[in-house]
This record gives sequence, structure tokens and C-alpha cells, in this order.
Amino acid sequence: MSSDIRDRVSSLSSLQRRELLAQLGRAVSADARPADEYDVLIMGGGVAGLTLAMQLKKARPRLRVIVVERQSHPVPEAAHKVGESTVEIAAHYLRDILGLGGHLESEQLTKFGLRMFFSDGDNTDLARRVEVGSSVFPPLRTYQLDRGRLENALGAAVERLDVTLLTDARVTAVELDEIGAALHRATVEQAGERREVTAHWVVDASGRHRVLQGKLGLAKPVGHKANACWFRVGHPIDIKDWTDDPAWHARVPVGDRALSTNHLMGPGYWVWMIRLASGSISIGVVTDPDRHSFSEMNTFDRALTWLRRHEPQCAQAIEQQRHKVQDFRVMKDYSYGCKQVYSGSGRWCLTGEAGVFLDPLYSPGLDMIAISNDLVTDLICRWNNGEDVTHRAAIHDRLFLTVAEIWLAIYERQYVLMDNPQVMVSKIIWDTAFYWGVFGQLYFHRCFRTLFDQPALANSLTRLAELSNRMQAFFREWHAIDEPDLEADFIDLYSPLQFMVDLHEGMAAELTAEQFEIQFVENVQTFEKLAGQLVSTVIGAYADSSERRAVFDQIRMWQTDRRIVELLTAYRRNGKAQAPSDGWMTLARRKLEVIR
Repeated sequence: MSSDIRDRVSSLSSLQRRELLAQLGRAVSADARPADEYDVLIMGGGVAGLTLAMQLKKARPRLRVIVVERQSHPVPEAAHKVGESTVEIAAHYLRDILGLGGHLESEQLTKFGLRMFFSDGDNTDLARRVEVGSSVFPPLRTYQLDRGRLENALGAAVERLDVTLLTDARVTAVELDEIGAALHRATVEQAGERREVTAHWVVDASGRHRVLQGKLGLAKPVGHKANACWFRVGHPIDIKDWTDDPAWHARVPVGDRALSTNHLMGPGYWVWMIRLASGSISIGVVTDPDRHSFSEMNTFDRALTWLRRHEPQCAQAIEQQRHKVQDFRVMKDYSYGCKQVYSGSGRWCLTGEAGVFLDPLYSPGLDMIAISNDLVTDLICRWNNGEDVTHRAAIHDRLFLTVAEIWLAIYERQYVLMDNPQVMVSKIIWDTAFYWGVFGQLYFHRCFRTLFDQPALANSLTRLAELSNRMQAFFREWHAIDEPDLEADFIDLYSPLQFMVDLHEGMAAELTAEQFEIQFVENVQTFEKLAGQLVSTVIGAYADSSERRAVFDQIRMWQTDRRIVELLTAYRRNGKAQAPSDGWMTLARRKLEVIR
């Protein structure tokens, strides 16, 4: 060794010297390493673990990756798992980043967007319910997933990429090296035999088992409380068969409502209906425990009784096919957070439900997996390049948990709104626009990895988070004074609203870094205009009801709230002439003359 190299090595810190040794070790041929030594051990081979293994191997083919999965493969179709509906981020991840477009197009169903039907009386006539959804297919395709089919395709794909996939196996013990000087160690049991494996990185993708969250004391309760039950029926129940009303059928001339993610909305609850390519349909009931006791739905018979009372048309369709019910599952108080999901110095990560679980209303589960896996891949690839990723992991950790907090606020304390179509329609459009214009924009342009290297973007995200949280509170405040009386109507959340079209198409615009920063600032301004427009419209619409004490007090509170006043001032000064279409506010159809 030359004196120059010796001097440079001696000047390194102890941590840097350990990392240099580890890097030199990684440069040794894989054949020279012990058979049970891996770069990455992934605990869990569901969608989160298998997609991560696939992404890692596509990014770094020489990485040695092992996935340990409890279930046997192939798993059954119509698998006993929630999470069949994708939205744009997850669809982009699976189709464009992982290259699964062929599987999605041939083995899964193309989704006809999100569609919600709000309660009307006894809910015996679907045509009398307020409907919100799209009348056309937006250009960025999304999918309804048979999770069993997807996991089988992923299992075959990762094995072709030379990932070691152990199925019908489990990690019975894991010993983490917290100081970064040695390999992590794990005990794996399969077919009654034990083996010891070592790995530089451990990623927990074990789902609700949450192995590392429990081991490291990372569990974090959240304020959102909800329960769920769900089951599959081996028959393609078609929501269009529930009414013969020709006007109702004519509302959607293109596409098939049965291929939407259909939600039946009611006081403190919603029911999902998701068609699967296997011919089955997934049906789930999600409830606010303050309105609906878990004991009302914790068996199939009780859930069916509950449906007869609240959603009789759905219950009747199920009863006609009761002999084809395939499974049943419940989750009580399903939402949770996490104190930390990535450690660069400790070389461990949590992804998927092993870290956080929010709420299934807008199908964010696979989106969170896509964002998390992208950040985990970035860390492991940089480590593989020889970088010290301690600081970057801390940044990624804070970013991911911040995104989760923003997303959680969309659901927390919002189930009280679900029987109020007037408020919920505006909320749904706001939430969808925010998803497309913020999270979708960032993910499609691969900016989550580099967000905190770009201070302007980071500042914009902080500003948007504060705006989003204030608007979620505004929806609750509006609901508290509202007397919803909307008649049956169809609200198209896409094609008539140019700002929605622009935000949706903008996700895939392939902008340069400079163009993206400009566009993101414009998106911030769009959301501030939308917020100012909605608040101004609501205050104007309820001004004639100000003799009601609750309305008077609420309007006065809005008019003295610093953030609300800022939004109103900016809207009236600058945004009114350039305001987006007022068609996204359902009260505008009924009371807009009051404002004008």
C-alpha cells in the first residue's frame, strides 16, 4: 500500500473505515461469499416485499437478495388480503417502474376510477342516490388487482431475477447489528429445518406482523379509529343490475360502472365493491366505531344482517350468491403509525404495512409501498456504491412519515362527513386533486428521493401540508352547520373540470427539473385558489342562514381565522377572475345566485 493511500485511510473516521471495509467486501465476487450471506434480507414476500426485491435487482443485478415468506406459493387467487384497488402512483410503479404492464393488461382488470353513491332514505333504489365519479376513462390507467394473481406473478419474476425466495418459511429470530460493524443475523425455519442467514440490510415487509416495529419499540398509535370486515364472492356482482332507470344508465355512456371501485356511503360507514379478474368480487364494510359497533360485523352472518339494514340492495345481491362466499376477515382499529421506518446506521428499513397503515378509502396502501420502496432502494443502492447513507436515511425517514401524516389527516375524524354528499363531493374532488397535483407529481417525476436536496420543493410541500390540514378541518366545520338536501344527481369529477384534467395529465408530463419546480409552484397556487374559492362560496351560501346561532358563530370564526382570511384575501384580490370551474362545489348548483 502506498504512503498516500495509507495516509488517506488513516484520516478516515472509524465509521468510514468500517464502511470502506464493507465496500471492499462487497466488491469480492458473490461466489466467494458464504452461501447464506446476503446483501438484503426481506422478511415477508407479499406485494411489499416482492416488489422491493424486484426493484432492487433491476437497479443492482449483483445484489444478493433473499425473501422469506410465510405462505406457500403459488398463493390462491382471490387471496385473503385487502388492497385490490390501485390508483395512479401504484399503477405507475407496477407498470412502468417494475415493468409489469403485460401482466396488468392481460391478467388484471382496468379500473374505471373511483365511484361513490351517497345514502338516500332506506337505500332501496340506487338511482335515487347522489353519485360522484367519472364519465370517461382518464388517460393514466389504473387497475383492480387480484392479489393472488399479482403475488404469483411477482414470485415468478423475482426468481427469474435470481432472488432467493423461500416460501412456507418464516424468520423466527433476528439479531440486528446496531453499530454497523458486522452482519445482521436471522434464523429461518422452513419444512421443519432451521438455517442461519446473514445480511448487510434487513427490511421488514412482514405486514401486520410488524416484526421490527415490535422488536425495536417503534409502534405509534394514531388518532384515526375505524373497523373493517371483508369477504369475496365467487360471482361478478354487477351494480348496474340494481336499477332499470334509463336516465341513470345514460349518465355514463362510456365505460362500465361495475369496473369502478364502487363505494356505498352512509352515516359513519362506507362499503366497497371491487371486481376481480378471477371472476370474484371483493366486498368490504368500513365503519366508525362511534357509530357502528364492531360486534355488529365481526362474523359473516352479522355483517350480512348489518348490510340488510344499511345497504339492502347490496345484501340482496350477496344473498343470491351466498353459496359462493369464499372467505371472511375482520380488522379492528386497523390504523397505526410508526416512530421510525429507516435507519442508515443500523441498516434496517420497514416497508408496507410493517411500518404504517392509514385507511383504505382512497386505496393508498400500494401507493405507500411504492413511495417507501423507492426510498429504500435509493438507500441500499447508495450504500452499495460505498456511500454513508446515515444522514440520507434520516431525511428519507422524516419525509416518508411526513407524507403519511398528511395522508392520515385526510381520514382522521372525517367519517362523520360520509352521509353528507354536499360536503363530501367537494372533499373527494379536493382530495383527488391534491393527490394528483402533489403526491402524484412528486412520485412520477422521481422527486421523493431528492426532495430535501431541493429546498424550494421542500418549502412548497410544507406549505401544502399546512393548507391540506386546514381544509380538512374546514370540511368538518362546514358539515357541522350544513343541512344537506341534495337531490339525486351525478357529479362528474373529471372531464368537465379542466383543473382536474390538467393535474391528472400533469403527473406524466415528463418535465425537466426546472420545469417541474415551476409547475409545482403553480400547483400550490392552484390549491390556494381552490381553497379560497370554496371558503368564499360556503360563507356566501350560508350568509342567509346567519340567524342560526351556530352558522353565525362559524362564519365569524372563519372571518377571524388567520389562514382562512389569507385564503379569502388572495382569492378575492387575485384569484377570483382566474378561479377554477365552480362545478366542483355541489352547493354552487343550488345557491350560487346568493353569492353572485
